[in-house]
Amino acid sequence: MEAFIGIGCTMIGLFIGLLTFRRNRDKDVKADAAKTAVIETKLDTISNGVESIRMDLKANEKQMDVIAERVARVEESSKHAHKTIDYLKIIQEAQ
Repeated sequence: MEAFIGIGCTMIGLFIGLLTFRRNRDKDVKADAAKTAVIETKLDTISNGVESIRMDLKANEKQMDVIAERVARVEESSKHAHKTIDYLKIIQEAQ
């Protein structure tokens, strides 16, 4: 009779242990899924930020090309103006 009680208690202990194991495993899976979702959300946010920065850089690069072209034109115009001024000085001095 005592053996049956021992076996019964062992079986109940095993059953409770298995239920506890399953419950904790489910909690761990849920916690891991929540952490993964948070990480993926943060990565998506970072990815969107990087893409936005990339687009801004491309727009700035185009503006810089336009500005560089305009600066080159102004430098050419300035060079031409200096030559004209120098020529006018020479003519004025000659008179």
